[in-house]
Parts: sequence; C-alpha cells; structure tokens
Amino acid sequence: MIKDIIEKINLHKKRAKSALSEIKQWDSLDSDIFEDFENIKTMDTFIYRFIKLQDLMGDKLFKAYLDGIGEYRDDMSLVDVLDKLEKFHIIESASFWMECRKLRNQLTHEYPDNEEDVVKGIVIAIEVFDKIEDILNTIISKKIK
Repeated sequence: MIKDIIEKINLHKKRAKSALSEIKQWDSLDSDIFEDFENIKTMDTFIYRFIKLQDLMGDKLFKAYLDGIGEYRDDMSLVDVLDKLEKFHIIESASFWMECRKLRNQLTHEYPDNEEDVVKGIVIAIEVFDKIEDILNTIISKKIK
C-alpha cells in the first residue's frame, strides 16, 4: 500500500519539479506572468502538482507510514499524526506541515481570483518544496512495506 502511495506521489513530484525548473528560468515572478499563456500553464501545473503532493502526503502517506511502524490508530487527528511524525524525526515540526496545508488551501482558494496573492503563494511553495521532498525522501529511506 505505501509503495503505491509513493509511486503516485513521485509522479506528482516529478511533474511539479519539471514545472518548477521552468518557473525558475523566468526573469521575475510577479503578476506579469499572467500575460503569457505558456507561463500560466506552467504555473497551473506547479500549483496543481504541489497541491496533489501535499494532499497525498498529508492524507495518505503519513498515516500509512505510521501504520507500517505500528503507531497509527483510526481515531488519530491530523495533529496527532503530525506530532508522531515529529517525534520520529520525519518532519521538522507539526507547525511546518500545518503551514504547508494552509498554503495549499490558499493556492486552492485564491487562484485565479487574486493574482498577487497567487504569486506570493507560489513563491512560498517554491521555498518549501525542497523541505517537502526531504520529508518524502526520509520516509522512503525507512523502507516501510
């Protein structure tokens, strides 16, 4: 089960990284990017894949990992799950993941109504992307079945 989850996550991660490499080649990251349809497609891809990556990790992978090591109960809230992951040094802090979740919600609800906030959200998503990838790699390195 965890293997299937990781495969799906890796697909989203790969596509997000591809879009991210294009975004990093842009001269600037501001509301002018909405003037070029190719930029919009790249940005849409990054936002979508970032959201899917964050969703799958938070909703599926973390629970599957804890279940694999005998630490998950069905009655655990997300905060309980995050606290366990912090205890086992999988995530830096529960608050970091909650901020990522808040960012995910912002990107979902702000886009496409508020271009300036979307750009700010993308900048933050780019900043945290590597940390999210590090969390994924930490779980993968544990080789839980």
